[in-house]
Amino acid sequence: MTARRTHILAGLLIASLFCRADSGGGSPLSVVEYRAELDQLLIATQQLDSSGRAAPPILKEVPSSWQVHTDQQNFEISTEGLRKDVRKFEQEKTVTAASAVRSRIQSLRNDLDGFEKAPQDVSSSRARLIALLARPEFRAVRGPTFIDRFKQWLVALLLRALEFLFRSSAIPTISKFFVYGLIGLAVLTLGFIAYRQIRSASEQQSVVPSDLPVSARSWGLWLAEARAAAAHDNWREAVHLAYWAGISFLEQKGTWRPDRARTPREYLRLLSSSSEHRETLAAITRMFELTWYAKQEADAGSFSQMMQALERLGCHSS
Repeated sequence: MTARRTHILAGLLIASLFCRADSGGGSPLSVVEYRAELDQLLIATQQLDSSGRAAPPILKEVPSSWQVHTDQQNFEISTEGLRKDVRKFEQEKTVTAASAVRSRIQSLRNDLDGFEKAPQDVSSSRARLIALLARPEFRAVRGPTFIDRFKQWLVALLLRALEFLFRSSAIPTISKFFVYGLIGLAVLTLGFIAYRQIRSASEQQSVVPSDLPVSARSWGLWLAEARAAAAHDNWREAVHLAYWAGISFLEQKGTWRPDRARTPREYLRLLSSSSEHRETLAAITRMFELTWYAKQEADAGSFSQMMQALERLGCHSS
């Protein structure tokens, strides 16, 4: 009787040990221990093939999850997918099933390697981006305003209303004049919004003229148009045209290769600090940016300073 009780007690203890191991409720593993566990499993997968041999015990005794402790926090890593792959191999004993087990463990190993990598330092990239966005040509850039969002909401509302009406079975009972009026109102609203957008876009001229390259138009023609604008007291446009006269002059002299997408600051960076025109180009670029992008008031004095700078470049009519 005593021997029987001993056997029963031993059986219960063994069962409890298996249950505890299967539940994954042991003490958390360190990162080093977890890596060693994965490496042992990877080595065990080398015994998997299509010869009909059973999977090594270490693969069949994988707990339901691993508890991994790091300096930041604790992680619970489920092994359900791995256990399912091992069971499938036990049933099929094929190379494909063995490869699935191996790939699953390797994926866990790769995840661990990625977790241990130090995060990339992006502070220098962020600083360059902030400096780029702080340039004058980006001061007018903005996100959608309340009015913009309201117009988008209004258009969406009208489109939903039209969609409902055209899909509704009640259309035959609605007066055709009401439907046509509603459609006409929607078309007029969309047309008005499109007109405002086109007009707004035309007012916000691009960084460089549209007929690029700049040197395609003679610097003398740019200069003549600048003086014509000044004669009508349109000082802001006069400064704008005079700046492009200077750029066209330097470009026609072969100072740089024409480029349709170049900004004023990029033109300036093309000149080395030792260039005789560097200081003068910096001055006219500054005047152009303040007048055109920062929208400071321009006057006859501003235009006179621009013309004096152009003369220092050699850009003046005889």
